[in-house]
Amino acid sequence: MARYRKKPVEIDAIQFSGGNSVQVAQFITEGGGTFRAETHPTDGTHDLFYIHTLEGDMRASDGDWIIRGVKGEFYPCRDDIFRATYEAVEQ
Repeated sequence: MARYRKKPVEIDAIQFSGGNSVQVAQFITEGGGTFRAETHPTDGTHDLFYIHTLEGDMRASDGDWIIRGVKGEFYPCRDDIFRATYEAVEQ
C-alpha cells in the first residue's frame, strides 16, 4: 500500500440553495454543462436540479455545491464534503 495526497486544484463552484435556480442554471449552461430542472414535488416552491455528469445524471439537493471540475465537467457535492476538501481562494 502507498499513500497519496490530492493535488492542489482550483475549481469554480456555486452553492445550490433551492432559491437560486437562475444563477445555478446560468453557471452550468455558461460553462457548457447540461441539467434538468423540476419543481419540487412536495412544496413546489423551488426547483430540483439533475446535473448531467460523467457518471450519469445526479440530483443536487439544497446546500449542495455545484462544481465545475478541471476538465469542464459539472457535478454536485455535499456541503460537508465540499468544506472538508476545498477552501476559498483569494482573487
